[in-house]
This record gives sequence, structure tokens and C-alpha cells, in this order.
Amino acid sequence: MPRIYMKEFPEYSKQDLNRKDVVLDAAKFMATAAITAPKGGGIDSVECEILTGEEELEALARKVEALARQRKNKVQRNRFLSEAVMVRDADAIVLLGNYRAADTVLDAGCGLCTGKPNCVDLYAKRTTKMGALIDLAEEDPDPEKLINGPLCGFKIIDHGHAVSSALMIAKRLFVDAMPLFSVSVAAQQLGYCPKSQFVVAILVAARNKNPFVDIIPDYSVQSMEKVVSTVRKQYMVSRMVYWYDQRSWYPAEGGEEPNTEE
Repeated sequence: MPRIYMKEFPEYSKQDLNRKDVVLDAAKFMATAAITAPKGGGIDSVECEILTGEEELEALARKVEALARQRKNKVQRNRFLSEAVMVRDADAIVLLGNYRAADTVLDAGCGLCTGKPNCVDLYAKRTTKMGALIDLAEEDPDPEKLINGPLCGFKIIDHGHAVSSALMIAKRLFVDAMPLFSVSVAAQQLGYCPKSQFVVAILVAARNKNPFVDIIPDYSVQSMEKVVSTVRKQYMVSRMVYWYDQRSWYPAEGGEEPNTEE
């Protein structure tokens, strides 16, 4: 059997990819737990995608940053920017979409969606055909809203069970996991979980330090990646500016003349 060596650094080296493969296996188990989680009426409603790879994560991070620039609230903008860094630090992202929350109402009359004692108010705010069939293709969502509601409250509770089941598996497998709103919206706008009107993104990582907690201010410019890049720059510049030719590093001993021959 070949030896499998795992180490966190350097990023995307062979040993780091071996580590990420383990996280990918954990993400698959998390997705399975979400699919098999209990749901109202026993009706399937969850679709899953697992996002991994440097290019894919970078594209998602840039989308989160684009959403951040659209936020007028400074606190929310800074939070989105910090969470974009977390996307880059993740080894994988589990995307859980609910494809029944908007157009397949449970019709239980629970009032969870709008606070009214039945589902009539939800139907009134949607485009319907033949009385009670919601047609999302005819709707023109408000671009200012990050989630196109209203959504069936019962289906959202079901989705909470799915997300909780996935997080429980992450805990049991000793991988760090964090669901984030900004990443969820960005993933949906990029077309992941295409059948769903509501998506939850769970960032997953297995690093020496949980990359999703203990975040410092202005994390977008003080992340590990930025700090390492700055140290590399300073090191190279100092070599070129502050050091002499290598032949003059060590002085001659015993009165000998330094050797300056080529």
C-alpha cells in the first residue's frame, strides 16, 4: 500500500491535496446526512453540490466580495469581506438547496410563512396559474433582495433539519464547518443548486486552526494568505536592497585577503 503523507502547507501541494481529499470524503457524508434528514410529509426537497478546487473557490470568494461592495451597511460589508477570505481558506463547501420552498407549499395552514393562519397570503405574493400552482418562471425577482420570498415556512424548517444533520456529521468526523449567509447567496447567484430557491452553504476545513473563528479586524487584508505574501515580498526586497555581494559576507581570517576571484 502506498504511503499517504498529509500536511497543511504549502497550499495545494501533494501533501495538502491528500489532506483535502479527506475533507472531500467528509463533505460527501455531510451531503448524505442532509438528504436523509427528516422532512415534513416525507417529501424530498434537498439537492446538494460540493464545491472544491482553487479556481472554483476563488470565483465564489470574488462573488462574495462583489456582494459586499453592494452593501450599504458598513458592518455587513466588512462581514462579507471577511467571509470571502474564509471561502479561500475552506477545503470544500457543501451547498444544500431546497427546491420546494418557493413553489411547492405544504398547504398545512401553519402560518409560518407570513404569519397569517393559512397559505393564502403566500399564494397572493406569488405568480400563480390555475388557482394554486406557483409559476416561478413568470416571476421577476427584486434584484435588491438577496432571497426571493416568501418561502414556505415548513420547508425552511425541513431545511434546517438537513443543515443540522450535515453539521452533526462534520462534528463527528472532527472537521470544522460553518454555514454562512453571504456565501449561500453568492453560490445561488452563481447558479449552484440550480433548481433551488433557497441555498445554504457550509464551509468545511480540516486545518491546524479553525479558519472560520477568531477573525481579526480588516481580515481581508490581514488574512494568513496576505501576511505570507507580504513577508515574501519584504524578504525578497531586503535581499536585493540591504545585502552586499555574497563574497563579502564573511571577513577573511588570520589577516588573509578575501577571495574575490570569479
